[in-house]
Amino acid sequence: MAKGVKQFLKAQLSAFVGGMVDYLIMICGVEMFSLPVSTSIVISGSIGAVINFSINRYWTFKDDRTAIGDQLWKFVLVVIGSIFLKSQGTPLLTDITGIDYRITRLMVELIVSLGFNFMLQKYWVFRKGASEE
Repeated sequence: MAKGVKQFLKAQLSAFVGGMVDYLIMICGVEMFSLPVSTSIVISGSIGAVINFSINRYWTFKDDRTAIGDQLWKFVLVVIGSIFLKSQGTPLLTDITGIDYRITRLMVELIVSLGFNFMLQKYWVFRKGASEE
């Protein structure tokens, strides 16, 4: 299997693990604690991001030689953008379509994960120098 395809699949598995934790915490926040969907997504997304960063750093992109601080500030910026898109996109899509927030969250998650998170993590956060590739 080509290195790029393997790395993409690992990144998707990492996103899935972090995303499942994120999704379950979001549902608990809304259903058990009566938090607004947007607030619950901010909390759950922050927790899922910690899991995702750890898996990506040590397994997906295998980049533990770069100083963690050099990656972490970039990752935090990506997470802020990702959480913003999800926390605003989910309620908006729910309002527009009338579909339950649990379903629209999955729809928004797919778009943000593939079109935003993966690209920025691969080509910016965990980007290796030419000599390391």
